[in-house]
Amino acid sequence: MKIPEPAQTLKIYELLKENLVIRDLRAGEREGALEEMIRPLSGYDKKLSEKELYEKLLQRERLGSTAVGEGYAIPHCKVKSLDEPLVLLAVSRKGVSFDAIDGRLAHVFFLVVSSVEKPSQNLQILAAVARLIRRSPLLLKKISKARSSQEILGSIREEEEKIF
Repeated sequence: MKIPEPAQTLKIYELLKENLVIRDLRAGEREGALEEMIRPLSGYDKKLSEKELYEKLLQRERLGSTAVGEGYAIPHCKVKSLDEPLVLLAVSRKGVSFDAIDGRLAHVFFLVVSSVEKPSQNLQILAAVARLIRRSPLLLKKISKARSSQEILGSIREEEEKIF
């Protein structure tokens, strides 16, 4: 998918794919959650290796937690030669200890992998996720109650359409 020009509004639901939604993340700690989330990504694009993704995500976490509070985390990294950005959504019913600034467990993860060759793409996606989280106070509750990947994606679409 082509990322829109800055004048256009990027919508996260347009980047999400049903096969990149994890409805029940099992891990209770950061490293295990990252490992669990990268499995579907590495199978999605042959250029991605689980080891490289894991190392890059951990490296980013060492700079500072990507848990933004309120039950959300946005782990992200950049890799070489990725044709299209990948966004994975994962939901943890029990929560994951992710060193959030507010001390809360993270329940919803938007994992973003973008290309080193397109640095502005990463920033656009991260800004769109942050905007969605900030402007949609009911999103966490809706995602947590959803029973299927389709319902989760529908909740995100509905919330984004309300704010744009």
